[in-house]
Amino acid sequence: MEFTREIYWNVGHSAKTLVPMYLFAFVAIGILIRGLLQRVKIYKQGLPLNRTDQLGKRIYRMIESVFLQKRVTKRRWPGLLHGLFFWGFGLLFIGTTLIVIQADFTDLFFDITFLKGTFYLFFSIILDVAGLLCILMLAGLFVRRYFFAPEGLKTKNDDAIMHGLLLTILLTGFVVEGSRIAATEIGTSLALWSPVGLMLAKTISGIDEGGLRLLHKAVWWIHLLLVMTFFILIPFTKFRHIFTTSLNYLFDNLEPKGKLVKIDLEDEAAETFGATNLQELSWKDIFDTDACTLCMRCQDRCPAFSTGKPLSPMNVIEQLGDIAVSDPEANLFETIGEDALWSCTTCGACQKTCPAAVEHVGKIIECRRAMVLMHATFPPELQDTFSSLENQSNPWGFSEDTRADWCKELDVPLMADKPDVDILWFVGCAGSFEDRAIETSKAIAKLLNKAGVSFAILGKEERCNGDMARRCGNEYLAQMMIAENVETLNRYKPKRILTSCPHCFNTIKNEYPEFGACFDVVSHVDFILELIETGALTVKKEYPGKITYHDSCYLGRWNNIYDSPRQVLSAINGSPNLLEMIDNGEDAMCCGAGGGRMFMEETQGERINNVRCRQAIDTGAETVTSACPFCLTMFNDGMRANKGSQDVKDIAQLVDAVT
Repeated sequence: MEFTREIYWNVGHSAKTLVPMYLFAFVAIGILIRGLLQRVKIYKQGLPLNRTDQLGKRIYRMIESVFLQKRVTKRRWPGLLHGLFFWGFGLLFIGTTLIVIQADFTDLFFDITFLKGTFYLFFSIILDVAGLLCILMLAGLFVRRYFFAPEGLKTKNDDAIMHGLLLTILLTGFVVEGSRIAATEIGTSLALWSPVGLMLAKTISGIDEGGLRLLHKAVWWIHLLLVMTFFILIPFTKFRHIFTTSLNYLFDNLEPKGKLVKIDLEDEAAETFGATNLQELSWKDIFDTDACTLCMRCQDRCPAFSTGKPLSPMNVIEQLGDIAVSDPEANLFETIGEDALWSCTTCGACQKTCPAAVEHVGKIIECRRAMVLMHATFPPELQDTFSSLENQSNPWGFSEDTRADWCKELDVPLMADKPDVDILWFVGCAGSFEDRAIETSKAIAKLLNKAGVSFAILGKEERCNGDMARRCGNEYLAQMMIAENVETLNRYKPKRILTSCPHCFNTIKNEYPEFGACFDVVSHVDFILELIETGALTVKKEYPGKITYHDSCYLGRWNNIYDSPRQVLSAINGSPNLLEMIDNGEDAMCCGAGGGRMFMEETQGERINNVRCRQAIDTGAETVTSACPFCLTMFNDGMRANKGSQDVKDIAQLVDAVT
């Protein structure tokens, strides 16, 4: 089976063909490269940021994300359509490249033919099927976008132009193949290995050979010109995401996802902090605007947008992109809208669901930093919260001397009296002062004593971890409290730090190392699971009723702690009695308290916690549990508003009741 085909049937290898063909190709590629380089100038408006460290790991992650389309296919149906189109078009690109190599190089100069025999038969049928798959998937995407588009999905003129070009390129490719088969292969076994081309060939087989030659040559040149036009338009349309989204996987953040960028407040050369205008964001922040495909997934998952707030993560990215091109000096928070920026709960749902690895939250935090530090512009209710943090190191303004009053009647030692313990328990502000969270703290203390754990707390030496102030943009206040905590922690040098608040966990684990305190930090839900698995805690009876679990954003999305709370609940209640809410795991809806929203009024749209509580009520569970004091407060308020009868308890309380 040594047969093959003349690749350029009726076009040939003469200078008349090759010279203009490659001239067009070089011009198109030149315009493509020039257009992309013009975009690079736009990115350079931003501040430096190192996103090329650990290059091997970055390249691996990029290849994995691009070729497996893992992020894209998370949204099943549109993702699958896109993924299948990508894989089909990728095969066509590889096949076309091999054809060019053989026809214009190995055949022409070395008399070597590698597209032949059995390999060529499979090569033919794979490309035919890939081409048909691309047409079908493109048609599916077209129908979805123009006839069944989800509300809010933005469609620009270049979408129609580029989709039309792609479809025409695919169709003309089959016309070229069909006209050749009609003239040279109908009735042969070789034609059967190009089934789509053969079907088309049969429909035009009545044309004489001269007509087929003319059709083949004309459509071949049209096909070539369309391909070159597509290349030329890429940098000037949303389709530049072919390059930018792929590179965005390379530039993805390899540091802990929940970590904020530290501001050097002692930098005497710094004239501003945060981002008032585009040049005060990083180049990656601007690059993100080109990687974004306006697919609306971030907006769909945003709890602020879904409850009628003026924030759309997608719109923020689009607005930044428009500013980068048309008005780089524009005031960001005036353009985006202060209400929009303050609506963010920093839950990270936008980033987790984004198929293009866009980082939304950091941009919003940088704008908040500028508003607070440079312009003293923030919601008025935060003034009292900032004052309380500054004067008493807790957002409620309780005296810091009373931080350990909650445990006076319990066996809870202080680090000052017992510095050589195995566990330093960082209780947190909520666990020390907020009535609802104090019940959780008492349950944890009982569990630690039941398990015989050697532990102590800091008491009045503990300060707010800094999370709330940082995410509200008050970096100065946050760093002041962080510095005091770091000094205290480094003085005691704990073997391990236990936290009972996800915000404390995330900040101490992921952000404190940059401030000079690097310790082993464990969440109380992970630690409880350890105690159960090692036998230090014995489950004596089953917790009654059905339970639903709410994933805290700062445990789940930011730190990937999803399994351990469910394992704990399974151990005390049995997995058949664990009922999941409609939004759970990495898709869990935020309670509404993150990003400082716990201490701000929610006056626009519907309260986020009310919507989330209805999801919990709909499960039919008797108990709603979480592992975050802020979440439990929001659920308690939401249950009252929704007249829900469910008990709201921390996982520690449930375990304490059955051990």
